Amino acid sequence: MNFADYKTLLFTRRGRVLEITMNRPDKLNAVDEVMHAELARVFVDASNDPDCDIVVLTGAGRAFSAGGDIDWMQRMIDDPASFEKTAREGKQIVFSLLDCEKPVIAKLNGHATGLGATIALFCDVIFASDKAKIGDPHVCVGFVAGDGGAVIWPQLIGYARAKEFLMTGDLMTAEEAAKIGLINHAVAAADLDARVAEFADRLAAGATKAIRWSKMSANIGLKQLAHSIMDASLAYEAMSNVSADHQEAVNAFREKRAPTFTGR
Repeated sequence: MNFADYKTLLFTRRGRVLEITMNRPDKLNAVDEVMHAELARVFVDASNDPDCDIVVLTGAGRAFSAGGDIDWMQRMIDDPASFEKTAREGKQIVFSLLDCEKPVIAKLNGHATGLGATIALFCDVIFASDKAKIGDPHVCVGFVAGDGGAVIWPQLIGYARAKEFLMTGDLMTAEEAAKIGLINHAVAAADLDARVAEFADRLAAGATKAIRWSKMSANIGLKQLAHSIMDASLAYEAMSNVSADHQEAVNAFREKRAPTFTGR
């Protein structure tokens, strides 16, 4: 498989392990239009790649991904019809992760927030640096957590905890996330690469078909749930895209101040 046409993602190989790196380090790997479109197809391409059995997803620089790019948010506010493409791609990201037969390991080298957290949590096994934090602060920018957070968080940590974090947007440390079952492992930053490589190699040396189909069996319920929730949650997110509070949050971010929400 030739990945040369990707602009925001980097690809490296180590044996049968393919590592995909989100590569906007100057923006903390915030997802813009280009990266969003590429994330919507990369897991299909990885699934079809004959030269890998295991996929590792990580970020360049200090962060895994800081979520949605603020300038892109403004462009969607200015052109609400463009959110239709965003919603379609959002579903493709989630379902392509769930449909990828190959194990996908998230390597959280740094913070994973918003869409970054959603993508990480839909991976099969999640390792995080003990320097990383994770959370879904959609509400902090006046946005509904429609890109999959409403699906995956309750399944991992239960409804009460999930709703608390989704309604506040609070971040937690990797250690806290591992303790409550949101992620698998919080490890020392210096050991992260080695721990992920060791686990990826273990899976690569295993019974490939049995591992793949065990993953697919476990994902059946998640796919059913995602099908039942994502259209509605993305529709709610589209409505919040044109809300006054969302515009206020974007303005506040650009002006480096706290937003003043009015409920409109």
